Amino acid sequence: MHVGVYGCGYLGTVVAACLADFGVAVTAYGNDAVNTTLLASGVLPFHEKNLSEIVRRSVRSGRLTYSTHLQSMVQRAEIIYLAEDNSRLLEETAMDIARDCAHEQILVLITPAPVGTARRIEDRLNAEGRHVTIVSHPVFLSEGCAVEDFNWPDRIVLGTSSGPAVHALKLLYRPLVMRGVPVIVTTHETAELVREASTAFLATKVSFINELSTLCEHIKADAVDLALALGLDKRIAPRCLQPGSLGGSFAEFDMESLANLAAGSGVSLKILTAAREVNLDFCNRIMQKISNVLATVSGKQVGVLGLSFKPNTNSVASSGSMQLVRQLMVSGAHVRAYDPIAMPDARQELGSDVCYCDSAYSVAEGADALVLSTGWPEFRALDFDRIKRVIRRPVVVDTKNLLDGARMRALGFEYLGVGRT
Repeated sequence: MHVGVYGCGYLGTVVAACLADFGVAVTAYGNDAVNTTLLASGVLPFHEKNLSEIVRRSVRSGRLTYSTHLQSMVQRAEIIYLAEDNSRLLEETAMDIARDCAHEQILVLITPAPVGTARRIEDRLNAEGRHVTIVSHPVFLSEGCAVEDFNWPDRIVLGTSSGPAVHALKLLYRPLVMRGVPVIVTTHETAELVREASTAFLATKVSFINELSTLCEHIKADAVDLALALGLDKRIAPRCLQPGSLGGSFAEFDMESLANLAAGSGVSLKILTAAREVNLDFCNRIMQKISNVLATVSGKQVGVLGLSFKPNTNSVASSGSMQLVRQLMVSGAHVRAYDPIAMPDARQELGSDVCYCDSAYSVAEGADALVLSTGWPEFRALDFDRIKRVIRRPVVVDTKNLLDGARMRALGFEYLGVGRT
């Protein structure tokens, strides 16, 4: 079996490398010759844990090759994954690929797309008499742990009515199927909706604990212990049950797409609307904490630790940290910031108004408050005795509840967590 992957962006690179790591021959197509050449040498334009090692290993073994010749890739592959970075181009890209197909091939749509996209593509192909099978296949990858998510998925969802396509994909995913990963075969529309609904449900869990954490602060309860106790209930589960904001470009796209689908269908999704509002309000809540402890942020030096939307990624898309930095600057604060990986991407978004530092300790120098905004593990192990010596005012606002509040107070810090008294 030979697999083709259209697209050398984030999604395409992860899928191509992980499939090749299964022992499958994969050709990845990219239209940017420079970027494709760099990928072939194992140099990725983004950070994703363990991915560069898999790319290099698969290229060395000959299982993964990169090409800028679309037609040769399409004609060689039996299964083609479509990982178009721009969802607006997905439909036309699918049609272009199908017109290059030399035999009955399977075109697997993994680009996040609004419900109804696969059906439209299939109808257009049928009208042109092209014998290409379309499969809607949402992949559930979290930036920062995408390799783990691909290799240990909760389920495999295939939207198609083609038995041969299901058989071929089960064969491709044999290492996962043999491990007992469930395969759900359904319609195009259901498969597309699964992705959007999953994101919306996670946003609802995060929003729910965000609201409860506000209550905790008023009644002297602890949101961390509350989340732990709730998560141990097998009906609820602990994942995505910590206060914070749900970021990432995929999350924002999925929730916006689901909201538009509901509005266009005349359906009111009240829970989704409320969840999005609570999620967006989390940054305002953190701003209020900082403003209350400093009296005003105007003219103050505020250090921000973490700019990516989550640890182990350089992505700042829909990042709560970035939103917080913008609000601080609008309110007149002078922001000093550090992130282990995401500073180049953040600089492109925020410009030169932020003072970018080379370490967490540099951020703390002369700061009136230190805000832990992304849960990078290294922030947990900082030498806070050292920070205490250089910070102007020993205030730490921990938006991720990463630190031990009692220890921080014993060190002489004014410590503020989320949902913790």
